[in-house]
Amino acid sequence: MGPIPLQRDIVHRPGSVVAGQGDDPRLVTRTSLPGIPLAPSAGRRFVRAALADWTALGLPSTGGFSDRLADDAVTVANELVTNAVVHAGTTVELLLRLEDAAGQEPAALVLEITDHHPARSVRDGRAERPDPAEYGRGLQLVATLAESWGITYRAGLKTVWARLPADDWEGLPEPSPSEEAARRRGLRAAEILAPAARRADRDDAGWAGGGALSFLAEASDLLAGQLDEDLVASIAGQLLVPRLADWCAIWLESDGAGPAAAPRLAGVWHSDEAGREQLRPALEKEPLRLPGSVGTAPVPVPWPGDATPERGSGTGAALAHRITSGGRTLGAVLVGREDVAQIPEEVAALIADFVRRVGLAVGAARAYTRQATISRILQRGLLPSKVAEIPGVTSALVYEPGDDGVVGGDFYDLFPCPGGRWCFVLGDVQGSGPEAAVVTGLARPWLRLLSREGFRVGEVLDRLNRLLLDDAMEAAEAAALMVAAAGGQQIQDGLRMQDGLQTPDGSQSRFLSLLYGDIVPLPDGGVRCTVASAGHPLPLLLRPDGSVRTAAESQVLLGVVEDVAYESQSFDLAPGDSLLCVTDGVTERRSGRLMFDDGDGLARVLADCAGLSADGIADRIKRAVHAFAERPPDDDLALLVLQVD
Repeated sequence: MGPIPLQRDIVHRPGSVVAGQGDDPRLVTRTSLPGIPLAPSAGRRFVRAALADWTALGLPSTGGFSDRLADDAVTVANELVTNAVVHAGTTVELLLRLEDAAGQEPAALVLEITDHHPARSVRDGRAERPDPAEYGRGLQLVATLAESWGITYRAGLKTVWARLPADDWEGLPEPSPSEEAARRRGLRAAEILAPAARRADRDDAGWAGGGALSFLAEASDLLAGQLDEDLVASIAGQLLVPRLADWCAIWLESDGAGPAAAPRLAGVWHSDEAGREQLRPALEKEPLRLPGSVGTAPVPVPWPGDATPERGSGTGAALAHRITSGGRTLGAVLVGREDVAQIPEEVAALIADFVRRVGLAVGAARAYTRQATISRILQRGLLPSKVAEIPGVTSALVYEPGDDGVVGGDFYDLFPCPGGRWCFVLGDVQGSGPEAAVVTGLARPWLRLLSREGFRVGEVLDRLNRLLLDDAMEAAEAAALMVAAAGGQQIQDGLRMQDGLQTPDGSQSRFLSLLYGDIVPLPDGGVRCTVASAGHPLPLLLRPDGSVRTAAESQVLLGVVEDVAYESQSFDLAPGDSLLCVTDGVTERRSGRLMFDDGDGLARVLADCAGLSADGIADRIKRAVHAFAERPPDDDLALLVLQVD
């Protein structure tokens, strides 16, 4: 059985009867998702929730759904919704349908994903089945998982459908309370993001009491944590239209620009696709900027001349709201309702509350952007602009700062020294942000100075350790003197700082893990390498035959113990040998309870790199670290490969 012909104007909603499915309305469910980056995750949650609901209802009659089918359905939905969002950018309709669930024929689950922007023109109204390669790897994956699939076109719509076979129905495990809560929250998020069917369905009376509070709570969840102000504006626009207004537009002030700079139109949303194309030119003529004297209350504004499509009367009510955060004006929101003299008072108040939340989200996104920009500039200043080239040795470096928008603690260096030596450094300061930047800004110049003064590898670490302890002690003593007259508890705090346990602001001391070494070319080929590790992941030596061994011994962190003498280890690297140095962003990369280097995981991956170039080894390790877990790395990642030519 193929998919339902989309040429029919049938509204498929949960619980509705769909042609061809008998009298059982429970076999079809559907949701609408906006064309924003949140849509794929909402689609995944919707699929799992639908399968769980069908299982609870005893559908299909022979049992529940297998884990394989559930995973395949989620994967297909994710790929197709993502494709629709990326390539169409319109509202996405996601439909699930059970076929032959009574067991009379081999059962199947059908998914249909519809967008409103066909990738090609419709030819004679007939469905087409294009080459999957033309549409990217997403459809290749769908073709692999599905029993059959295809694309159906009609004017203004494109639907990709996939039929997943389910010959062996199995019971699904009961969801845990946390999973159930997440499922319900996901459904609610999908529901609140889904556009209403039409303007006539709007029920202003429903916003009284709990309706408005529920909307604001869910909207706050969706806006919170968004780190891009344009994404905040996009979510806000799709929450307002058509739920609270027939159309809206959002302007954002340029961050850091002077007061004379005009705000930019971040987006226009309309309940009618054609209406948006008419509305935008009318709003682009003059940017909306409200004076600070109006406060945060809604301001009636004249109706834009071309705001209503031909089906409307061409008039209505429009309200403007300032977007503010921390007393600063960040932009403005303009909302309109067609064919009314004024927007109901309770709706205007709800929109005003919502715009205040938009202001907080935009302010947070801008603060993050500023912090990330400063961090990138500072990070570039703390790291070398380029690394030295060592005669007879090829180096490959990978450095990826964490994605939290603050200065990371990892740093590296590779530089020449007198006497025909080249020194290399890979370090990791405990923590991140300004404290880490301070230590990095001190440690890297100190290392270069000590190295060029001719100190041996172990001696360099000895002196750097004392420098870190002296610097921390001076700060602790100054803080202790300031609080000495303030009482016993603060004196005790000062003493703890003198013991090296805390810095004056209560944070951890400036501990530093470091791998430091030097390389000296040998007359007959190869190099002599001397390294020392202070609390750092140990370097690994890869031979051409694929054997791997550690090339140093672990020693205490720098900045912890004063009376310590660091020792170094020396060894020769022959042509074809490779030395891999990493930070704990590699070894401690987590996937659940597992870490990447559990069971010598890094050594196993390195052993498979035999025969690769330095760049090839670095790339192989980086890809393995990224693939180890679904989430991107949240810690700095740095690795250095030195390979003898």
